[in-house]
Amino acid sequence: MTRVLLAEDDPAISEPLARALRREGYDVDVRADGKAALEASAENPDLVVLDLGLPYVDGLEVCRRIRAEGRTVPVLILTARADEVDTVVGLDAGADDYVTKPFRLAELLARVRALLRRNPTDAPASNELVRIDPEGRRAWFKDEELQLTAKEFDLLRVLVREQGKVVSREQLMREIWETAWFGSTKTLDMHISVLRRKLGDDAGQPRYIATVRGVGFRFERDDD
Repeated sequence: MTRVLLAEDDPAISEPLARALRREGYDVDVRADGKAALEASAENPDLVVLDLGLPYVDGLEVCRRIRAEGRTVPVLILTARADEVDTVVGLDAGADDYVTKPFRLAELLARVRALLRRNPTDAPASNELVRIDPEGRRAWFKDEELQLTAKEFDLLRVLVREQGKVVSREQLMREIWETAWFGSTKTLDMHISVLRRKLGDDAGQPRYIATVRGVGFRFERDDD
């Protein structure tokens, strides 16, 4: 599951925003000050949503320290001021994008999705069995190229990207079919079945794509 660190000291903002992000399928860690945000950033979240006006350590300094430690995690800053100097300073500190308060929730969620798409988590995965070329939209299994449809490729790409983690049905439906999940996932199940067959996987006792009942699927790490 994609993990978002939300650093915001105002509960009137952080609580509804955290609920909205969780509805989108993200695992959200809320921190109310800069020191706590720095501690949480060490746990390698997939995205940081960072208020500039944090107590103890302000958001600019948090962003600078994250970048000074060599972390490339996308950072979206929240600023209460529309001052161009303020936003430029934030971007110079290493932020990837910014949203000015008060913000429209739909706009912020769109910025979050855009930053996660740009995040280099789609780089070829380090699984020895499967190699993914996201730009060429090609995949290899045991050094043999797989013949995949567009949706099969997208499904494999997401599963391998999150290898070792459970990917929920909701996330797969949202990322691959760009639709909300309303109960039926027959299309997803069909694609999983075909993908398993192309990987030579046993549906009864799968080695590569495991079903996690009631949640989703997990692509097993190759630790051999």
